[in-house]
Formats: sequence, structure tokens, C-alpha cells
Amino acid sequence: MAASGFAGLGYQIVWTRQLSLGLGHEAAAVLATVTAFFGGLALGAFALGRRIERSGHPLRWYAVCEAVVGVWGLVLAVLMAPACGWLLERIGERPAPLWQWSLSFLGSFLVLLPSTAAMGATLPAMERATAALSRRGAGIAALYAANTAGAVLGVLATAFWAVPALGLARTAVACAMLNLLCTAAAAWLSSGHRRAPAEPARDAPQRSRLPLLLAATGLLGVGYEVLAVRVLSQVAEDTVFTFATLLAVYLVGTALGAAAWRRGARGAGAAAFGATGDAAHRGGRLLLGLAAACLAGALGLWNAEALLAAATRLFGAGQPAALAAEAAVAVAAFLPPTLAMGAVFSALASEARDEGFGFSRCLAANTVGAALAPLLVGVVLLPLLGAKSVMVLIVLGYVALAAASAGVGAASGSLAAAALAVAVLAPPLAFVDLPPGGRLLRYREGAMAAVSVVEDAAGVRRLRIDNRAQEGSSATVLADARQALLPVLLHDAPRRALFLGLGTGITATAASWDRSLQVDAVELLPEVIDASPLFLRDPDGEATRLRVVAADARRFVRAATQRYDVIVADNVHPARSGSASLYTAEHFGAVRSRLAPGGLFCQWLPLHQLDLDTLRTIVASFRSAFPEGWALLATHSLETPVLGLMAHADGARFDARRIEERLRHAQLSHPPEAFGLQDPFALLGGFVAGPRSLARFSAGAPLNTDDRPVVAYLAPRITYAPDGTPGDRLLALLRSLEIHASELVGDAEDPDQSRRLEAYWRARDVFLAAGLGVQPTADVRSMLSRVREPLLAALRASPDFRPAYDPLLRMAGALAAVDAEAGRALLQELAVLQPQRPEAGQGLQRLASPAP
Repeated sequence: MAASGFAGLGYQIVWTRQLSLGLGHEAAAVLATVTAFFGGLALGAFALGRRIERSGHPLRWYAVCEAVVGVWGLVLAVLMAPACGWLLERIGERPAPLWQWSLSFLGSFLVLLPSTAAMGATLPAMERATAALSRRGAGIAALYAANTAGAVLGVLATAFWAVPALGLARTAVACAMLNLLCTAAAAWLSSGHRRAPAEPARDAPQRSRLPLLLAATGLLGVGYEVLAVRVLSQVAEDTVFTFATLLAVYLVGTALGAAAWRRGARGAGAAAFGATGDAAHRGGRLLLGLAAACLAGALGLWNAEALLAAATRLFGAGQPAALAAEAAVAVAAFLPPTLAMGAVFSALASEARDEGFGFSRCLAANTVGAALAPLLVGVVLLPLLGAKSVMVLIVLGYVALAAASAGVGAASGSLAAAALAVAVLAPPLAFVDLPPGGRLLRYREGAMAAVSVVEDAAGVRRLRIDNRAQEGSSATVLADARQALLPVLLHDAPRRALFLGLGTGITATAASWDRSLQVDAVELLPEVIDASPLFLRDPDGEATRLRVVAADARRFVRAATQRYDVIVADNVHPARSGSASLYTAEHFGAVRSRLAPGGLFCQWLPLHQLDLDTLRTIVASFRSAFPEGWALLATHSLETPVLGLMAHADGARFDARRIEERLRHAQLSHPPEAFGLQDPFALLGGFVAGPRSLARFSAGAPLNTDDRPVVAYLAPRITYAPDGTPGDRLLALLRSLEIHASELVGDAEDPDQSRRLEAYWRARDVFLAAGLGVQPTADVRSMLSRVREPLLAALRASPDFRPAYDPLLRMAGALAAVDAEAGRALLQELAVLQPQRPEAGQGLQRLASPAP
């Protein structure tokens, strides 16, 4: 049973991820696959369990069930991707939520049914085989504890080793081999062993409360899990390791609770575990204990930030220490209620069997309740009521179940009063970091995440998802707009553009400034779409050319029929759960197929949130679809550098003359020069690597694929243990890359243009190196002493490099106010280095004019 539990949770992780990759990460698709998995387990327990209980060969039934699970697991290792593709075609580009949920549920249910139904029957089969060993429910509890303990090992082994090392398909094959070993072992044990047919079950009381009670506890127990995971995602880092840790702690608690009940059922500590006395009183006390345990777990959730900070100080730095700190918080939130949940299930299953219900019916009822919990709690109650109210409802639910038992009236009243006091007096069960003097403008709890907008004392607004991931701010308009304008202006004549990810909406809106361009933007979270107007200013009606679609970007790209001249992918943090799938080789291939002839794709990457090893893997995956691509910088920021990977669908290079023509005739409602894009050198000057350099940089790096999501396991390292500053990583990256004008521009007949462009790149590198470690100061003399010579060196390398000219011009004006001669000398030097620009000469004229 431990081995079976190991394989079962391994399958659940693998299949849920494969189905999400194929059907989309929208709440409808994700929750449909989870419900389908639990639904198959319930159907198997109900449909096959009663036949197994009446069989004289339960071990043979068990062997057959394990064989079916293993064989179908091998089949799905080959057929899962084609099945998802077939379903995706029927779901369509922009499905209604009900249509998407229905097809995702039915498709997932049928695809998984042979294995999940057989899984649902394994526990009843083993329980029947070991019935002679049980006493007062001890057998059920022992099997449940062993199965759950195996599931814990399955979660940890699958998430921390198997998937990153083997990939999803091979992990499923390994689980299938484990099932087949269980088959062989059970067949060997059953040879020559025949149990007498089970005695027909006694007629169960027609009005028995036990099936409903088991279903309700399944619903409330998994509902608590859904709630706690959602709350902790606002405190923990929300990586693939975070979810595995939370799930493992949840399962450990239920296994320990079942084991504790088993020990009590055998007589040791019977009073503590309710193994003596009237069954109704015993069940009522256990349910009240579970309600109280949920309140204790809620206390851990409310103090999660403080607990995480304390655990971090205790365990120190590094990824293992950070994961240990997250596990400590999970223990505080999950261990009290899950211990009680494991004991309650074992007790109710034992009581149901004593009343004439088969164990399979108990398991089926409990699993049906568990299947409904993600949909009811995650989709309906959390967005409607908020986490605190849902927590109170869960506690009151357990209290109501206990109140139906005799002898617990006073205690249930006290717990109900405590829950209501929490509802009235406790703060919201949500975490939003507010800066000093700041305020919360918006907070929305959605089906998949909590989205907040925070404004600081200076009026800067920030968009956050689950309090951890900042998706943009009103202070980064220049950088965000450049991420749209660079690819849009580098295309000769774009008519349709697609943006994968909306965030604040600034980037997609900047593209709509081009009056000849129709812009589509795809955003996974409806709450982000609703929050974007807080960051947008639309006095000229640009938003009429911007159409926002609430959908999963991967699914939209694969299902859409429209082709686009420009596709821009947002710089999503790759360590966040599910985000790594946007950096797979398959996704990049799908994007290429969605480009129109001559189309241009740009994938922006948050270099400040990436280590170089993860970047190499993303570059290698990008190059598998775009081998002729380049790398470029969105801005010259050293604090939040953003790197882009860009390529044409046909592998073509750029034409500087066409770029100049495009700038001259662009129908933009905001001038490009306001964003530092005044000439072809400004547009092409951000490129840092050509195809040959990117090939060398990514040589030997593993591909990030749908089957082997390497990035999901590499990216969290820098999240948990940063390895230096973003500026250091940027300069290290630039030292490892190179680019030549002949790789980028096709007009090689103009050697002067190529020479000037390469000089611009050298000036840029000098400029960036000069800014590393320099902190702005109000003392202009002090500032000039550190940056004057490097900036002048950049201008000497390239008179076209305006980013060095402009700060020196501003500092010359400030210096002239306190030291006219020094200011005049700097302006004279600027006039000599860039004679084509008038600003330095105009400043000299003002200094020469007598004061009024």
C-alpha cells in the first residue's frame, strides 16, 4: 500500500501537469482535471469495491487493479499529448468558461478513468485481504496510514528528483513499473491463498448519516487544504518546491493521524483517541477536536509571515534552509487539522463498517466530497467571501457535524462561538505588504490568485499577484513602453500584434499608440485585467485598438487561427508556479507558427530574477525554434535589467534604412524620442548578442520542454538564495556575449553605418560598467567625480550614444549654478564631442548672456 500510494501521488503530479500544459492553466481547466482525478477514484471505489468485498480472492483483485493502473500509465506516457491536442482543438480559441470546464472535465475524466478507477479499488481490495488482521478498525487505519505515507514519499521524490531528472513521461513509466511490481507481489501472495467469500453486508440503516458524514468531511478537509495553500502562497515563494512541501506536510499529518487512531483502536491510549464509549459520542468528540484543530491551524496561517521570518533566522540562508523555513510554516498551518483528519476518517470508516457499510462505499463517499472541494472552495467561496469567512465556514461545518452527535452540545456551542468571534474580531486572512505611508487601492481574491494594487507615499502604484510577484508599477512607464515600442518599431509595417501577458497594461497600451496597429493582449488572471485601469491613462482613446482576452497564453497561441506581425511575451518570473511552461521549446515553436510572414517575436526576460544557468536553458529552448535570433536589452537599468530574445519568423536581418523610414512615418500618438528611440542607432543599440554568440552561450544547456520542465527547478535557486546583484549578472553576461553588425543588419554595403553601430555598442558597455555601484547623490561635484570620465569615454567611443550625453548635460547645468567655470568647461567638452547636438551650445550661450 505504501508503494501504491507512492505511485498514485506521482501520477497525480505528472498527469495534472500534463493536462494543464495541454488544456490551459485557467482555473476552469486546472480544477476540472483535479475533479476528474478524484471523480475517477470515487467511481472505482464505488463500482468495484462491493464486488471485491464479496470476493474470495481480494489479493487477485488487488493485483489486477495494480496491473490496470500500470498498463494504462504506460499507455498515457505515449498518448497523453495527442489526447490533449484533440481536446484543445474542440475547446477552441476563446471558449466560454462552462464549455471549457465541461470539455476539460469530461476529457480528463475519460482519459484518466482506467487508471483512476483501478486506483480507487486498490485500498478496498487490500482492506478486504487483511480484514482478519484488523481489530476495531485498526486494519483500515494501518492501510490508510501506509498508503498516505507512501504518497508523501511519492510527492517528495517526484517533485524534487524524478521530474527534473527523468521528465514527466519517464516518471510516469517509473510509477507504472512500481505498479507492476505490486501486481507481481500480490499475485505471488495470492497463489494458493483463498479466503472464504465475505459475509454479505448487513442491511445498513436506510437513514444512516455516515455516507453523508464521510462526504462532508472529505469536502471540508480538502477545502481546508485549498484555503491554506492559497493563503500561504501570499507568504511563501510559490515555486514548484513550495507546493510539493505543503502537500507533503498535509499528507504527513493525515498519515500520522490515522496511525495514532490505529494505536488507540488497539487499546493503547484508547480514551485519548476515542476508541471506547458510545460511537456517536466518540465521533462527536473527534469532529469537535477537528474543528478546534482547524482554529489552531488558522492561527498558524494568521501568523505565517512572523513564523516564516523566525524560521528563516533560525535556519539561515540558502535554498535548503529556505525550504525548511517554508516547511515549518506549513507544519504550523497543516499539522493540527490533518492529524485530526486522519483520525476522523479512520474512525468513521470503522464505524461505517460496523454498521454494515463496506469500506469501499466509505472511501467513495469521502472521495466524492474531496472532488467537489476545489470547485466549491476555490472557484466559488474564496472569490465570493474571502479567506477568513471561508475558514469560519469550515470550522462551523465541522461543529455542525459534531452537533448531530449526542453529548457534545455545550462544547459545540463554545466552538461555534469561538468561530463567530474570529469572524467578527480577526483581521482579514490576507497578506499585503504596504510601504510606509502607503495605502491599498484594490484587493481581489480570485479563483487562482489574490491580486492587489498598492500605492506608496509618493503616489507610485504597484501591481502584485499573491503579494510576492510584482507585475509592474506606474514608475516604470518608460521601461514598460520600450518593451512594446522596440519590437513594434523594428517591424517594417505591422498591422496586428499579440501580447502574451498584460500586467499593468502599460506595455500593450504603448503598442496601441501606433494608430495603424490592432493589438490583442492575453492575460490569465481576470483580476489583473480588472486592475489594469488603475495604471492606464487613455486620453486619446488608444484602448479602442487594444483587445484584452482572459485566457492562458500557451493555450491561446496553440488554439488561435489569427497570424500576427508582432508577438511580444511578457517577462514573467520563471520561478513562479506554472510560469516555466511559457519558456519551453514547444511553446516557442507554437509562437513561431503563429507569426505572419516576416513576423517578429520578442521574449522579454527578467534578468534580475534569473541566474545565468537558467538563462542558458531558456536561450537554448528559444534557439530550438528561432536559431537565427538575437539578444537585446530593453533599457540600461542595472537594478532591474530586462533582456529580450528576438527573431524574425523567416530568419531575416534588419535594414537600417527601413527602420529610419519607419520612425519617420510611424503614426504614434506619443513621440518615440520621449522613450529614447529617436533614431536607428537607439533602436538597434540595445542588441548584445547575435546567433553565433547565443549558440556558444547556450551550448550544452538542457532544453526546457513540456516533458522535462528544467526551468521550473532551476529558476527557484536565485529566488531562495540570490547570487549577487542584478548589475553584476548583467555585466558578467555582457562579457560572455558579442555581436557584429553583419549579424544584425542586412545593408552591409554601407560600412559607415556598421562601424557607427558597433561603436554605439562599445559605448553602451562602457556606460553600463560606469554605472555599477554608483548611487545618485545631490552633490553634483561628488557625482561628477565618479562618472564624468567614464561617460565622456562612452561619448568618445560613439558620438551617437545619447544616454551618456544627456546625464552629463543635466549635471553641467547643475554644476554651472554653483561653479560657472566648471559648468562651462564641461559644456564645451560636450559640444566638441557631439557637435551635431545643439543643447551644449545653447547652455554655453545662456552662461555667456548677462543676468537680467
